[in-house]
Amino acid sequence: MTVIVDLQVACEASLPEEADFQRWAELALQEVEQACELSIRLVAADESEELNSTYRGKDKPTNVLSFPFDSPIPMEPRLLGDLVICHSVVEQEAEQQHKAVNDHWAHMVIHGCLHLLGYDHIDSDEAEHMEALEVTLLQSLKIENPYLDQENSK
Repeated sequence: MTVIVDLQVACEASLPEEADFQRWAELALQEVEQACELSIRLVAADESEELNSTYRGKDKPTNVLSFPFDSPIPMEPRLLGDLVICHSVVEQEAEQQHKAVNDHWAHMVIHGCLHLLGYDHIDSDEAEHMEALEVTLLQSLKIENPYLDQENSK
């Protein structure tokens, strides 16, 4: 299976390597049986805030936004959609949560890709399933459970 990642850098920041984004997307999308393509756009806080406001009604930047594409006709490669990731939010969250920045980047790419596949975390059963899959995928990269601190604080 081939995963085509169209990486768009629309911010000035120290970012992971393009090969990292490719590797993280391939891992998250391993269940897709046909060639697929997605865009990952790396943005500054102002663009993230504008998109988050327009599409989610929230007037603040966010870590990752997912825009799935559902084609009315079969396409090869399968177009999955777009991820928009805000570098400053990812970096702030990593610092606040005492995580390695690249580990948090990996988590956001995997999390966003799972949304493109239809996974969600609106209700608690869906959230548990999606989080368990994220944890498994991240563990294969030797990255600790990103939800561990949240579980301990419940």
